[in-house]
Amino acid sequence: QLRLVESGGGLVQPGGSLKLSCTASGLTPNHAIAWFRQGLGKEREAVSCISRDNAKMYADDVKGRFTIARDNARKTVSMQLSSLKPEDTAVYYCAGSDSLGPQTQDFCAAIIYRQISLDQWGQGTQVTVSS
Repeated sequence: QLRLVESGGGLVQPGGSLKLSCTASGLTPNHAIAWFRQGLGKEREAVSCISRDNAKMYADDVKGRFTIARDNARKTVSMQLSSLKPEDTAVYYCAGSDSLGPQTQDFCAAIIYRQISLDQWGQGTQVTVSS
């Protein structure tokens, strides 16, 4: 059973950087993990996903600025946020699934384009981009 805990959020100026971490108890090499965000008054949206075979996918509005990575030994998935903009302000969540699959690159594509939903979620960490 996946148990997900996010950390690393905070206040950063526009153009700055921040690294988020997702500690994923129960993570196996077969799991994909995705990052989502939800701004105030907005719907939750997928921003990145890393597959079981380490393929990485990003939403168009973060591609080139955000980088997702996994460390299976530490059971951690990170996301480096750079060139941050005020519109990146949101609560950021990591998410996965113990039942859906196979969790390949195609699985991540389905998450990014909102074709499937995940069922294990962390509590979220706040990222605020402001001067």
